[in-house]
Amino acid sequence: MGEFVRVETGGGVATIRIDRPKMNAINPQMLAELTEAANAIAADGDVRAAVVWGGPRIFAAGADIGGFAGLDAAEARALSRLFNDAFLAVENMPQITVSAVNGYALGGGMELAMATDFRVAADDATFGQPEIRLGIIPGGGGTQRLPRLVGVTRAKEIIYTGRNVHPDEALAIGLVSAVHPPEEAYDAAVEMAAGYAAGPAALRMAKQAVMDGLALSLADAVACETEQFGACFDTEDADIGVASFLEKGPGKATFTGR
Repeated sequence: MGEFVRVETGGGVATIRIDRPKMNAINPQMLAELTEAANAIAADGDVRAAVVWGGPRIFAAGADIGGFAGLDAAEARALSRLFNDAFLAVENMPQITVSAVNGYALGGGMELAMATDFRVAADDATFGQPEIRLGIIPGGGGTQRLPRLVGVTRAKEIIYTGRNVHPDEALAIGLVSAVHPPEEAYDAAVEMAAGYAAGPAALRMAKQAVMDGLALSLADAVACETEQFGACFDTEDADIGVASFLEKGPGKATFTGR
């Protein structure tokens, strides 16, 4: 699809492959290509889950720091918007998304991984928000997504110190869902994604309800849930699932994704 971001699809699962040697450093062109890829997948009814992968060596070492030199405040805010537009495009994909993290996922790399629903880490992965060591703060959503994933106090400590988080800790605090040997991480992420790809269309409604409700009061959030609950009953899969339960019991339905 682009110079630094490619998309491959098969079996209802898309892979968004980041490839900008040597460190997958994130620059504006990569962000534009990532936004384009996420929007294209979001509009593809044949894709039901997606994996974001930086390759077997490194996920993304962070932003291309060379592009930070000489920025004034207005230019820095504009750059932050590019990061957030791209990562929100990934986060807002209706499909279930999984990051497969080999090697470094630092700064913007960690922010990209956090924009997916799940993260599968290789046991050589390294996470972190080291921006404070440059005298700046995360600008791609790190100060907002990390507290939602691991809790406010722990997120503050990780952001304030800029320290690295290794796989065992990442698993213990809920930053990642699973840890695998490096050569197995991508395949494990694809397997996870394929499991969701075989699920009902209601997965999209569940994701929408969760994401919409995060910033709302409980009363408004459950109203979002009510809306999405109703939308499920316009799907083929709801008819299939209910009929299968009544005839065969739970867990026997084969869904179409429609």
